[in-house]
Amino acid sequence: MTTHVALNPIAWVVKELQLPQRGVEAVVALLVEGNTIPFIARYRKETTGNLDEVQIRDIQEKYDYIQELESRRQTIIASIETQGKLTDELRAQITACESKHILEDLYLPFKPKRRTRAMIAKEKGLEPLALRILEQPKQGSPEQEALAFVSEEKGVADSAAALAGARDIAAEVVAENIHVRACVREAFEKRGVVVSKVDTDKAKGPTKFEQYYDFQESAAKIPSHRYLAIRRGEQEGILQCSIEVESAPILESLKEIMQVVNSSPFAGQLRLATEDAYKRLIVPSVETDLRIDLKMQADRSAVDVFADNLRNLLLSAPLGGRAVIGIDPGIRTGCKCAAVDSTGKYLDCVTLFLSQGDRAMQQGRSDLLAFIAKYMPMAIAIGNGTAGRETEAFVRKLLAEAQLTSIVVVSVSEAGASVYSASDVAREEFPDLDLTIRGAISIARRLQDPLAELVKIDPKAIGVGQYQHDVYQPMLQTKLGEVVESCVNSVGVEVNTASASLLAYVAGIGPTLAQKIVKYRESMGRFTSRSKLLAIPGVGKRTFEQAAGFLRVRGGEHPLDASAVHPERYALVEHIAKDMGIPLAELVANAALADTIDLKRYISDAVGEWTLKDIIAELKKPGRDPRATFEKPCFRDDVMTLSDLKVGMVLEGLVTNVTAFGAFVDVGVHQDGLVHISELTDRFIKDASEVVHVGDKLKVEVLAVDAERKRIAMSARIGRPRNAAASKDKGPEFKPSNMPQKPAAKDKKGFQNNPFASFQL
Repeated sequence: MTTHVALNPIAWVVKELQLPQRGVEAVVALLVEGNTIPFIARYRKETTGNLDEVQIRDIQEKYDYIQELESRRQTIIASIETQGKLTDELRAQITACESKHILEDLYLPFKPKRRTRAMIAKEKGLEPLALRILEQPKQGSPEQEALAFVSEEKGVADSAAALAGARDIAAEVVAENIHVRACVREAFEKRGVVVSKVDTDKAKGPTKFEQYYDFQESAAKIPSHRYLAIRRGEQEGILQCSIEVESAPILESLKEIMQVVNSSPFAGQLRLATEDAYKRLIVPSVETDLRIDLKMQADRSAVDVFADNLRNLLLSAPLGGRAVIGIDPGIRTGCKCAAVDSTGKYLDCVTLFLSQGDRAMQQGRSDLLAFIAKYMPMAIAIGNGTAGRETEAFVRKLLAEAQLTSIVVVSVSEAGASVYSASDVAREEFPDLDLTIRGAISIARRLQDPLAELVKIDPKAIGVGQYQHDVYQPMLQTKLGEVVESCVNSVGVEVNTASASLLAYVAGIGPTLAQKIVKYRESMGRFTSRSKLLAIPGVGKRTFEQAAGFLRVRGGEHPLDASAVHPERYALVEHIAKDMGIPLAELVANAALADTIDLKRYISDAVGEWTLKDIIAELKKPGRDPRATFEKPCFRDDVMTLSDLKVGMVLEGLVTNVTAFGAFVDVGVHQDGLVHISELTDRFIKDASEVVHVGDKLKVEVLAVDAERKRIAMSARIGRPRNAAASKDKGPEFKPSNMPQKPAAKDKKGFQNNPFASFQL
């Protein structure tokens, strides 16, 4: 008898993630206590063995999975026990099971079902004949034995009908055999092929799914973006999709599992029953399971791409606390200009009508100059939407003529600005302002601090993902929320200026408490120390413990309130300063003194080297911002529209989105161009994110321009040959990107070798 060991959740997580058991146990215990992941990663390093935030989230995800599995396991055991069919061996198998699929396969014979063909056959009394087929006796005649089951009353007309019913029962037994299902599942997972074909009744004329009209690729290797594209084509009725596998070898294996005895007169009946079970009962369910698995894998990959892009966007270099004028360009309704001070506080607005004749243009010039003179901005942020480049050119020329060249002009992404303008958050902030003015304020603030402003927008509205509407939305929402939380807590939040939207992402706070903090601040005035937060109803010791280290109080009562040093370690730092014979305030922000601290003197059971190193780093640069220093992007002044682009032109652009198949780059023409993954670097890469990230500057060469469909193909491999001979080292994903002069040939995967192929994904 096989020995089945009960599953240990911690041991399973350790095995799955290959992490130290002590660290996994500590993380699980801290999570169960209600600690937040940012807090655990930053302030409990000795407890976890310095596991980082990603590892802690992985532990949480795996532990949640095993807990869900355990819950389902108990439900299944209870169900089978109620039926009186739970044996010790079956209980042991269920208890040791590590896979949801295998768990459901074990439960399948006992699972309540709708009325099946096998049930109907059993009602007709054909089960004894089915058992004879399954037993494979050496003697007897199926046809002769079947005659005993012929009954007009039961609806069994003849021996053929009796054998057909018996095979239905046998087929269900075969289909519910755990080893049979495991064999078929493994074959589909390893050798299955995703096949898509066009539905000729639905596809009238060209569509964006043409490369999938006659397509096939290994299910084990198909990239996420291709599978999601096929799924979308299927949902839109253009494609028909299936997962296919060669049946003959599988059927041979199944016959071995079911122990078909060739010398038995019943062998033919069991073969027929096995083939029926495979085609009618097993393949549909296994294919459905595999399609669900592929979808979830593709979703995870797409969500990871979105999350990585969002992280890089949120952590874009901020301009910082400088006065800014934000301009939301417009043609019919004019350009809305909003001035904000160094803290992002809205000051005033003016509207410029730059496209309504010379008189309006001159008025716009004088209005903007007066507006600039009044509020003296360090920068002017201009939305990159419609008329953005024209507005930028107008502002640059005006500043040059007025000799105000010290003012920086920056094109800022408008993605999601309209969503924010119409949101409840914007209405709360600016109840008396027009939508477009709110948009201009958001554009100005995005330049000052992208993180603080973008947290007010649903991450899905920012548009830095791939197939974001096709993936499982709860998974996407959870992952993006984690990214925002991680970014906010890694940067830190100034409690006296932060919006409720920003405070809500601080570890331990949440939306409701964030509103209370803002209201308390508005009624009682600025916080003078972190400890004052404890006066707010709802902020208890646990909440304060989780949040305090991520909140900053600049100019507060305690010198460490502006740093990431947690209040629980204030006494330690004060002790260090006392040992050095200096006031604490003198030690803070003094790198030279911090370097002289002997860490070994202060290591204890509660505080280890990792925590002490973090404290020293904070003493050197209190509240340091991990984001890069702001640098303005440079677009060419003579390239403003699609028609200005020429093949071979080399431009500097800004990466706006990274997908599995390439990167989209803004070169200042209102339409992002695609740099296919094969054109990002001279070496083979599996994922574009290996070499570029959202917000990166990238020098690109224009390869092709499709003005009609507003598509631009570009390359970061400037001046490199792109013929087939030069492509041999690029691996299976490399596709030549020269613009074809005649209909392009298709490669073995059905993709046209042209620079626009990936646009259709």
